[in-house]
Amino acid sequence: MGKHPSKPCDPACPIRSLQRNWSGHVMGEDDFQHQREHLIRDELPQLGIQDEAVLQAMMSVPREHFVSDENREFAYRNAPLPIGFGQTISQPLIVAYMIEALQLSSDERVLEIGTGSGYAAAVLSKIAKEVLTVERHPKLTASAQKRLKRLGYDNIRVFQSDGTLGFPECAPYAAIIVAACGPSVPPPLLEQLELGGRLVIPVGEKQGSQKLVRVTRQAENEFKHEELGFVHFVPLVGEAGW
Repeated sequence: MGKHPSKPCDPACPIRSLQRNWSGHVMGEDDFQHQREHLIRDELPQLGIQDEAVLQAMMSVPREHFVSDENREFAYRNAPLPIGFGQTISQPLIVAYMIEALQLSSDERVLEIGTGSGYAAAVLSKIAKEVLTVERHPKLTASAQKRLKRLGYDNIRVFQSDGTLGFPECAPYAAIIVAACGPSVPPPLLEQLELGGRLVIPVGEKQGSQKLVRVTRQAENEFKHEELGFVHFVPLVGEAGW
């Protein structure tokens, strides 16, 4: 978990984007494309992901550019991978499931808490009108900003801040997604949901039982809570978290 992210490959340079796998085969863009298609068109639907907009968005985002050099050959395994600072890039199934649970439309604005390497924000940006994403680690923030800019994602804004407080400067949001587990749903995030807005967040213990929860704002002071299943995430650290 403690590995620092290496400098990502420049996708415009085919030589630098090559990667050897365990058998010594040099992996290129075609190999990654084949792995991406297998994961998204075969594995994820078999595991319950049915939203075509989510699947198409994930198909268009090259996950190999959001992981460290040493983990690039594993980019399309359905597993989380370390990105440094005790953080991970989430398992593709979890990314798909959480985004599917948001029930997004193309005219909506999304707030993401926990940018990480920027992968989920990139997927969200293919569905929503605009994505604002908040990361508490300065170095992860800077690397995600550079990566997303280099890859051409122009409807994503990345900020370094305490995500447990949301991002009130641009509230309210149609949807909020949180990539870390809090002891409860942070009140500032509820306050920043627009009427009809959805919040998807893991809630529970740091190292114990955690559940994915969807909260829908039905009225000014009325929120509907739904449990979506058991998950395991890193702790949500901050003033309104751990």
